[in-house]
Amino acid sequence: MAGSLTGYGRQLDEAGVREFIDKHVAQVAPLTGKAGLLYWEATTTGDPAKYKQYNDTQLRIRRIYSDAGDFAYLKTVRRAAVASDPLLKRQVDRLYYAYLQNQIEPGLLRDIVALDGEIQEEYGSFRGTVDGRTVTMSDVYASMTTETDVHRRELMYRASKQVGQAIVGDLIAMVRLRNAAARQVGFDNFHTMTVVTGEQSTEQLDAIFAELRELTNEPFAKMKGELDAVLAKGYGIEPGDLMPWHYHDPFFQRTPLVYECDLDACYADHDVKVLAQEYYAGIGLPVDDILARSDLYDRPGKYPHAYGHDVDRRGDVRILCNLQNTERWAETILHELGHAVYSKYHDRSLPWLLREPAHSFTTEAVAMFFGRLSRNPAWMQRMLGLTGAQRAEIEEVTVRYLRFQQVLFVRWALVMYEFEKAMYADPDQDLNTLWWDLVEKHQYLRRPPGPPDGGWASKLHFVVAPCYYHNYMLGELLASQWHHYIVAEILKLDSDKDVSYVGDRRVGRYLRERVLGPAARYEWNEMIERATGEPLTARYFVEQFIQ
Repeated sequence: MAGSLTGYGRQLDEAGVREFIDKHVAQVAPLTGKAGLLYWEATTTGDPAKYKQYNDTQLRIRRIYSDAGDFAYLKTVRRAAVASDPLLKRQVDRLYYAYLQNQIEPGLLRDIVALDGEIQEEYGSFRGTVDGRTVTMSDVYASMTTETDVHRRELMYRASKQVGQAIVGDLIAMVRLRNAAARQVGFDNFHTMTVVTGEQSTEQLDAIFAELRELTNEPFAKMKGELDAVLAKGYGIEPGDLMPWHYHDPFFQRTPLVYECDLDACYADHDVKVLAQEYYAGIGLPVDDILARSDLYDRPGKYPHAYGHDVDRRGDVRILCNLQNTERWAETILHELGHAVYSKYHDRSLPWLLREPAHSFTTEAVAMFFGRLSRNPAWMQRMLGLTGAQRAEIEEVTVRYLRFQQVLFVRWALVMYEFEKAMYADPDQDLNTLWWDLVEKHQYLRRPPGPPDGGWASKLHFVVAPCYYHNYMLGELLASQWHHYIVAEILKLDSDKDVSYVGDRRVGRYLRERVLGPAARYEWNEMIERATGEPLTARYFVEQFIQ
């Protein structure tokens, strides 16, 4: 009954719920900001002491969310529908799921946080070696893009997988711990728990991936056949003899730049940081303050990849990159700044608990919306100062690359989604063989000779974002949906030919009002419907890249 006391001495009405949330935020917000800074310091320096402090702070946060009394109160509030105010109800729902996944035995929680910290520290500071010389991931990417010596390519490829072999035992132990925790709160495994507490369903995801698999089987086979012919000719071998190191990415998740035009050459004389900075300013989403706080270039001990980082939900937003003036890193900085502007432009009048993206895949969608521009010929012409003749020279190739990249990504996302789902369902199976079974099934790559090893564990998302990868695919679908809506309804165009968004503040204004500003005010599909007039659909991704 409204106004009555629960068994935990808390008022069961809206005033009581607000008081509970205020006290919770007063506890959690300072710790979240502290953890955000410690993670930044750890990943930019590789300092073990910072990783230890970060892990200790994370454990303190998770202990707050493991409080059984708090969780019982939230369950009662939801069941009794006490919170009628939409913002209050939304905060209760998000808190409920955050508490649900942490209702585990304290010792198990401690073990999970400790092992997670150890794995992240080893992964972040590990560097592979070739002939006794340390190599960075930037070295690997550069070599796999340009190296003509096949033996050298193989060595660099294998160096990129060494970290996987180093951590795979601990990672599988972590899978078992996470599964034990998920079972304690009523789920069959951690993968299922992550999907459900993320306000999604495995049935929904399975259906989306089944549709995309069917739609891309034929076009991917054709595209890869053409690519293999080009690669094999360059190496002087038969297409059937190609191995994973003949491609230009350790996981074949990016399209090799092998066709008639070298896109990297277009960026070689440009500072990709400056390009991104100028572009975002031109659409009314300036990022100068973000870049001033960011860490953008490679050095020993630093985390070797890239990420966007909202430190405190109060405006301290940064990105980490290891930039080079290449198309890959142009795409990366546009992508990471997409994450950052989502966080920067949240409506600060919203409650602290709602100053997050509507969902993790919606921030991926913003990042992908912008990251795609690095291969957009109209964007390249405007931002790189290409002449009409230069644009004409690259146009067919860039469109081809962009379409191939999207179809290729579907196939790669299938590997990741199916592998993680199977790994958490049964971590004791032969995961090394399962990995290559899926790679052959979906990516049409040949497995290297000899017993398969744990190189798959070098994929950073297994470490830093478990059971998350499907959100990248949903992000691609949503990026296409936004693109379609902006072209048709904001720009009032019949097609997206020549659309680059360069200097068009209507784009930034639309995103700030409909997407970035609302943050987590609405459940993700409600936000999408409010922003585009319909819920999430694969239709526009299919129209843009497959049909």
